Amino acid sequence: MVTDPIADFLTRVRNAQMAGHRIVEIPASNLKKRITEILYDKGYILKYKFEDDSKQGIIKIALKYDVNSKMPVIRGLERVSRPGLRQYAKPADIRRVAQGLGIAIISTSKGVMTDKEARTQNIGGEVLCHIY
Repeated sequence: MVTDPIADFLTRVRNAQMAGHRIVEIPASNLKKRITEILYDKGYILKYKFEDDSKQGIIKIALKYDVNSKMPVIRGLERVSRPGLRQYAKPADIRRVAQGLGIAIISTSKGVMTDKEARTQNIGGEVLCHIY
């Protein structure tokens, strides 16, 4: 039983990249689907597909690698807020990730969004993870 599905999501992506896999399959949830969409919109993954099965569904993510160096585009995935210690931030307190080169994914009252969108809309929330 997985007690932290977001950490499981990030770990599966991280492990697939370290092993050099092209595709990773992850059990689906609405939160994970939204995180996947954000990763795609920001150019961290090549493409994704949501598939239904007899249970909860599967997210298939095609990982993105640099053409020349064969290095993964995602250099780091860090879980910030966790079940044992939730991390919340006000709009002014949301810190930049990797001097602005990365993104923070934040769960707000208006949905899951990036740190930049949260600052623009002037809303805070739970900082789920940092990606750079």
